Amino acid sequence: PKQNNTIKMKLAIAALLAGSAAAFNVKEAAQVGAVSGALAFGIASPAFAGDVGAGEQVFNANCAACHAGGQNVIMPEKTLEKEALDQYLAGGRKESSVVTQVTNGKNAMPAFGGRLSDEDIANVAAYVIATSESGWDE
Repeated sequence: PKQNNTIKMKLAIAALLAGSAAAFNVKEAAQVGAVSGALAFGIASPAFAGDVGAGEQVFNANCAACHAGGQNVIMPEKTLEKEALDQYLAGGRKESSVVTQVTNGKNAMPAFGGRLSDEDIANVAAYVIATSESGWDE
């Protein structure tokens, strides 16, 4: 058992180093390292679950009809811009709050919990938060 743990630890360190070496900047290195570590230890934490690229595809297919360019065609003040998310999103501007709202819906927004997988919802939440920080292309 002790030798088995040592092997697992060496594999985890190797995964972290390989992932970090593949990254080109500090932010990306942190994300890749965290995901590599989670995979090496056999855990997938919700904090690292969101894939921004996959989330953009989910957003374009399911959310853009009402939220194109981070806007809101039903309630114009409640956009997906950083400031509006800070002001209006229940629980604050963070992925877990987006996951809750997308899953359960609120007011005019329908619930997507029965329509999208948990993974798709986590991905779209990562995309919304990342894009609110970098700025929406309108």
